Amino acid sequence: MFDHAYGSYMKYAYPADELMPLSCRGRVRGQEPNRGDIDDSLGKFSLTLIDTLDTLVVLNKLDEFEEAVKKAVSDVRLDNDVVVSVFETNIRVLGGLLGGHVMADLLRQRGERMQWYRDELLHMAKELGHRLLPAFNTTSGLPYPKVNLRYGVLNPLSRTGTESDTCTACAGTMILEFAALSRLSGNSVFEEHARKALDVLWERRQRGSDLVGTVINIHNGEWVRRDSGVGAGIDSYYEYLMKAYILLGDNVFLDRFNVHYSAIMKYISQPPLLLNVHMHNPTVSVRSWMDSLLAFFPGLQVLRGDLKPAIETHEMLYQVTKQHKFLPEAFTTEFRVHWGQHLLRPEFAESTYYLYKATGDPYYLRVGQSIVEKLNAYARVPCGFAAVQDVRTGTHEDRMDSFFLAEMFKYLYLMFSEKSHLPIDMDGYIFTTEAHLLPISLSTTQPPCPGNDTVRTVRISQEDLFTHSCPSTDTLFPNNPSFAKTIRDGYKYLTGVGRAFHPLPIRCVQLQETFDSRVNSLEHKGVYRVKLVAELSQAPEEEVVVPHVVQLISPPFLGRTVLTAGPAKFGMDLTKQEHGVKGSIVKASPYTACGPIDNAAGLKGHIALALRGDCMFAAKARWLQKAGAIGVIFIDHREGSNSEETPLFQMVGDGDSTEDITLPLVFLFSREGAVLTAALEKHHNVDVLLLPKERQLGRGDWPGVGDYFQNSCGTCDWSLIFCGGATVDRFWHRFYTHCPPIYLTPVIH
Repeated sequence: MFDHAYGSYMKYAYPADELMPLSCRGRVRGQEPNRGDIDDSLGKFSLTLIDTLDTLVVLNKLDEFEEAVKKAVSDVRLDNDVVVSVFETNIRVLGGLLGGHVMADLLRQRGERMQWYRDELLHMAKELGHRLLPAFNTTSGLPYPKVNLRYGVLNPLSRTGTESDTCTACAGTMILEFAALSRLSGNSVFEEHARKALDVLWERRQRGSDLVGTVINIHNGEWVRRDSGVGAGIDSYYEYLMKAYILLGDNVFLDRFNVHYSAIMKYISQPPLLLNVHMHNPTVSVRSWMDSLLAFFPGLQVLRGDLKPAIETHEMLYQVTKQHKFLPEAFTTEFRVHWGQHLLRPEFAESTYYLYKATGDPYYLRVGQSIVEKLNAYARVPCGFAAVQDVRTGTHEDRMDSFFLAEMFKYLYLMFSEKSHLPIDMDGYIFTTEAHLLPISLSTTQPPCPGNDTVRTVRISQEDLFTHSCPSTDTLFPNNPSFAKTIRDGYKYLTGVGRAFHPLPIRCVQLQETFDSRVNSLEHKGVYRVKLVAELSQAPEEEVVVPHVVQLISPPFLGRTVLTAGPAKFGMDLTKQEHGVKGSIVKASPYTACGPIDNAAGLKGHIALALRGDCMFAAKARWLQKAGAIGVIFIDHREGSNSEETPLFQMVGDGDSTEDITLPLVFLFSREGAVLTAALEKHHNVDVLLLPKERQLGRGDWPGVGDYFQNSCGTCDWSLIFCGGATVDRFWHRFYTHCPPIYLTPVIH
């Protein structure tokens, strides 16, 4: 499988960043339709090659590794004039270079190969580190989310530096790579900046709950999104606190992780679910769905030594994959699809690997086998492996992200391999979040750089065996497979196969003793503890999405071009607007609408077109509403998406209140959006109508249509109303010209 994926990349795509497995060619940024923030991973630095280097060694492909290192050294440039994600570039490219260097140095020391190697990958890593450092030039110490590889941030040529927010994971997932770079190069500046960012996130935690939010302002440290979970936006922040302790031996990271972990287990973990809560009011669940990125968390719990909840959550995830073939990008607390995309993400395989190593239970080998079989059956294509656009339809997407080679094959190969089969001793390394290998010997062979000591301010109880230990896979439960089975058995029917499952997680809360005396007393300082059943937001059997349309009503379209659109869960409810919302369309500048709108004067009183990506729908809506738009049409940045092959979904808010957003909002997939933008380019002035599909004008036999017209425009010449034949276009043209405020098209039978 790896040979098929990597061979296809090298044959059809290299030196491009990624392979397009359906097109059998490389994805070069700027030469393909823009996909928004997805493209921020691409820096014209042969991303997939760099990300795959240490995977080649793990799979014992040492000839291919040596050849790949030579290509990276001779071909890859890191000074391209391109804006990239600081987070993605750090974990994929800097991590890839460091992992490749560590492997090359090891092979060189063995004297068998790589004798020509002179730390070239480390020198490239240092160059890249210096190109990422300008992102940390903020008053808070939190990094900008993007940087120009050549011009940095805030340079007149950088085209970046206007961003004010970043995600918690984006700011908190630098320490492993930056500290390793500092210790391998002897330059402390990288580790210092990464530590500073972690210090800020720690200080900005909510002191009452010890939770962090999802998005933070990089200038003042204020939380922008206050929903808290362990999935997208936060995930690897927690991971890097734990792993920084393992890699660097600094207790401050473990202290902080344990404080956060206690809060997670108190508020977020409701086995087998991992919920999202409000960081200031953590007993309130803020949404009824989970995202696939949280699938890494059981693996992190194994590192923590907390196997029971890891087994429970992993089993839940496995049941979801059995129902939907893959883990959907998001799924409800009732285990139904919320977002159907599957990007070949490796997090579920990662946790499966950790659980197998921890328990020795062959059950997890069978789980791994199912991952392999489903990838081959549903994702393998002639030129590699293709992401699944929607697990319900099985349609493919023309992308194979670099993490598929960096992580998925590494975890699967290690799961099925004996130690004697591997060219390296895996116990001597820690995985980064991109599964790159860093030696845990860094904590002793390369002491902390001056100025990188952090004062411990947290006191931790020593009652827990694993509080200050690093669990070894040799000392957990490798000889007792029944341990995991007894835990799993309670979750065999989660997805409704065999019997219904009704999640009723239990929360423990403390109440004053004036509470009803019938509760059970714990006789602890006058406080009673009672178990309360937390009712989850019950998602419907299937999410009911009311189809909307964007109907082009100005000449020459005359209402005959109708584009299927998805609604939003916030903003104006178009189902309650009798005639929908009509207006002419104007393209927002910037097109992503993630900041102040440059063409606000031209946008005022019009319906805005904006591209999905870079920030939340709610953030875009607020900027466009402030600019004076009367409605918004969002267009998908995912190339080739369309309403025929992809089920509609409802756009959701950002976790905070969206009552301030009063605009009508609809969503078009890429193909439908292209029709609209082409119409605008050709005709310049295009009027559209936004309304539910069932009220699409010109449909059906409407009784009293004359009255409807009369109510819409009382000044019209009613002798014009004819229905039939060649008169229709002439009728509509005159009607539209004389009555521009109307919201209708001719009735055609």
